[in-house]
Amino acid sequence: MTPTKAVRRSVLLLAPLLAIVSLVGCSATSDSVSGGNAGSSSWSFTDDTGKTVTLDHQPKRIASYADYALGLLSTGVKPVAVFGRVAVASDDRFADYDISSTAIVGNSYGEIDLEKLAEAAPDLIVAGVYPTDRKGTINKDEPYYSLADKEQQTQLEKIAPIVAIKVGGKGSDVITSVNKLATALGADPDTIAAAKKKYDSAAADLRAAAAQTKLEVTQMYADADGVYVVKPGDEPETELYRSLGVKFTDLHPDGEYYWDKYSWENAAQMMTGDVLLVNVEGFQKKDLLDQATFASSPALKTGQIHAWNSAALDYASQAKHITELAKILRDSKNV
Repeated sequence: MTPTKAVRRSVLLLAPLLAIVSLVGCSATSDSVSGGNAGSSSWSFTDDTGKTVTLDHQPKRIASYADYALGLLSTGVKPVAVFGRVAVASDDRFADYDISSTAIVGNSYGEIDLEKLAEAAPDLIVAGVYPTDRKGTINKDEPYYSLADKEQQTQLEKIAPIVAIKVGGKGSDVITSVNKLATALGADPDTIAAAKKKYDSAAADLRAAAAQTKLEVTQMYADADGVYVVKPGDEPETELYRSLGVKFTDLHPDGEYYWDKYSWENAAQMMTGDVLLVNVEGFQKKDLLDQATFASSPALKTGQIHAWNSAALDYASQAKHITELAKILRDSKNV
């Protein structure tokens, strides 16, 4: 996640969209009802906000925000339309999937081509929702994550009903939520089971790498305004990796929610990490070296800095990302 657009607005309001909280369970049912010689079936799904969507058929044409589209693709459910916060065509996370026939209807946070989306004729849209605090509060006056505003959300709902994945609580809970939706949309349980097997193997390897290296990892976003350090207990992905033994920079665990924020004048306060994972949408190595107050970072000086795009929270995406993180740890040293 990155403090851009909706997130930056939330930062300014001191009520971030990004959060951690235990997930509300989601469920789906498909009931066949016969009447005389005619048959009909209905599909019902209760999402992570408690909203139930009921259709007269199992939806087959799915439009989705990129992170959840990846989760669906990994289970064999192919969306007809995808919108992302970065250019989908150049998003390396989609490299393993053929999306040549998928309509790309948005390449920047909150920017969705409604006409193109309507042409894709989805019968269901998948978005995300983040609580506003550690208690798990959902502000229903805010738009779903990935949408520009409530007006845009209303426009999307005129095209197709929206279900939301709640990105909070334990990272493993979010994976479970994605899998429940995928299963409700017809994913093969054996495909999910095979992906979990690879994930479990990668997770065991990351646990071993973390124990062997004992390095501190700083996951961050930086721009002209300063440095934002992810609070590992408030972000599902870092919570997941921390549960596997990875040590993250966490100087104020009980402080402000989700991000520790540092101006460039006081950036030295957070330079305790041996490895820097910097969000792909923010400053990269050259930009950070240009910051006089950050250029002396031991991790930066030794080149232990890596562009980092958070993976989707599904077994396949996480197995790949976890393997990458394990290699980074083993290739790094204590500084």
